[in-house]
Amino acid sequence: MVFSSHVFIFYFLPLVLLIYYAVPFKARSLFLAALSFLFYAWANPPWVVLMLISVVLDYTCAYTMVRLSRLPRSEDGNWPMLPESSARSRGQKMALLASVVGNLSLLGFFKYFDFAAENINTLAVTMGLGSDWVPLLTVALPVGISFYTFQTMSYSIDVYRGQARALKNPVDFACYVSMFPQLVAGPIIRYQTIATQIIHRTHTWDKFARGVALFCLGMAKKILLANPMGHVADTLFASGSSVWYDAWYGIIAYAFQIYFDFSAYSDLAIGLGLMLGFSFIKNFDSPYRSESITELWQRWHISLSTWLRDYLYIPLGGNRVGLSRTYINLMIVMLLGGLWHGASWNFILWGAIHGGMLAFERMQGKDSLYRNLPRVARIAITFLITCIAWVFFRADTLPDAAMYLQSMFGLAEVHMADKLIGATVYTPYHMLIFALCIVVTWAAPQTWNFTQTLTPLKAAYCLSLFVVSVMFMWTQTVNPFLYFQF
Repeated sequence: MVFSSHVFIFYFLPLVLLIYYAVPFKARSLFLAALSFLFYAWANPPWVVLMLISVVLDYTCAYTMVRLSRLPRSEDGNWPMLPESSARSRGQKMALLASVVGNLSLLGFFKYFDFAAENINTLAVTMGLGSDWVPLLTVALPVGISFYTFQTMSYSIDVYRGQARALKNPVDFACYVSMFPQLVAGPIIRYQTIATQIIHRTHTWDKFARGVALFCLGMAKKILLANPMGHVADTLFASGSSVWYDAWYGIIAYAFQIYFDFSAYSDLAIGLGLMLGFSFIKNFDSPYRSESITELWQRWHISLSTWLRDYLYIPLGGNRVGLSRTYINLMIVMLLGGLWHGASWNFILWGAIHGGMLAFERMQGKDSLYRNLPRVARIAITFLITCIAWVFFRADTLPDAAMYLQSMFGLAEVHMADKLIGATVYTPYHMLIFALCIVVTWAAPQTWNFTQTLTPLKAAYCLSLFVVSVMFMWTQTVNPFLYFQF
């Protein structure tokens, strides 16, 4: 079920809010978990079984860690938090290992099995060993599995580290994992950030109103900005070859599409969470205003970048193990970050570009190539590098990415038919939206900041955008959020 659909907006969401606020507080976690499982089953009911496996696995692993600690329960009867400084028993280490291996096995099978099989078979053919060594299973990728496996795994790790208290009630844990606002495309909600909210949360009119405002603005980003830019990008990437300025127009349109599409989903998720009494973290901080790739990753998909930092980069040694190892750690993290997005060499190369830039910028230090340039130039160079990397992210195959890059730099042979494609992407409507994207990206206030305090004028503005978005929504075909595929 897509947030930007009439089924969700006019049926599912009103029903959820009506019943949620009608039932007693003690029953709200159970109700929210049940409705979230229904929301997830809407796309494919069997996928619910996989999420239940993750829920049972990590709840059991955390429970095992706490019981093996033999620490007394707290005065309120809840399980104790493991001390951070003490050593862990073999049983506790095995419980953590079961959580990590179990979650990564689920993710690995459904997301990477066919990719690995294809590459093994290709390698076998290259070596003259024949083909079809590993059969392709063509397994459908469950929506959101990359998000909820990282989320449940971080819970077990935090409990093991002594950074979070294990949940006593399995229903509360199921609610945390399955919560529909952030279930299928994030943000990746770390348990320790909402631990107290799971058990007790406040519901105020101010919080609810801000949630509605964020939902309205998220709808506007998705319907009015991301979808039209998606049409431009899809058209030019499907053309095969393009005139250089058409190719740049297409990749910049895609940069706008993926930013407004994903930040829209984050706004919608955070807004829905506020309506239900939850305060989620900020997930985007105007990333295209960054003055370096390092800064970009402090602003883009913050819940993922901090997850990779805390659960991969720091355990690898971070920057505490010498310069050479630091550069290697950065590359490993970004290569795996690219692979997390999809089972494709394109995503791996996308991660390699960002990892290489992170290592290069750290190597340069204060003498970075950005240092003596004006701020506008630093932002422009960062955006340019980001767009070049987006080519690999958007293209279906490596040859497609290579062809598009050739078009961008005027090296591709352009057929006459491809030169006529401008008639469908340079319409006054698309050019207006393109210009509006520029203004919103580099000049407008962030939705997070804009909704911190609401005035009657702001409320009217948000509701007006929502009405316009709904009107446009009826004219567009169903257009799922890009990050559903991850």
